[in-house]
Amino acid sequence: MNEMILMGHVFFGVACLLATVWVFVDALNASEANSIRIRRISLAAAAAMWLAFLVGGYWYVTAYHSDKAVILKGPWPFAHNFFMESKEHLVIMLLLLATYLPIAAAGNLAVNRDARRLVLWVAGLIILLAFTIEGEGGIIAMGVKVGLLAK
Repeated sequence: MNEMILMGHVFFGVACLLATVWVFVDALNASEANSIRIRRISLAAAAAMWLAFLVGGYWYVTAYHSDKAVILKGPWPFAHNFFMESKEHLVIMLLLLATYLPIAAAGNLAVNRDARRLVLWVAGLIILLAFTIEGEGGIIAMGVKVGLLAK
């Protein structure tokens, strides 16, 4: 069951990333025709981020302690000491940005260049942070794997 919870965490994180890329591309070509879609997809990105956060938080509280022990006793303790610790802090910024994205997208992006620029910056930062955090998750998972193989 823990694996399914962890897969849900990754699924919702990737869903947030893909929705944000969609918002970014649509905002580049903002028009009256795609303004409603931009708002809806930005809401979907925020919802996916919150679901990733809640599912990941549940997994962290209930199951990560055993993985943490494996990582710290294995050859890659930095997978927890650096990457999990930084992920825990970066995810708060990602959560705030994803929550702000639908607020920023509420403006008329087809007419207001400043509103469009804001959405592009917020979406771009979300994309950058999401890729960073996905990579950190991969390193953490590899830390568990090499810890188990070293036994």
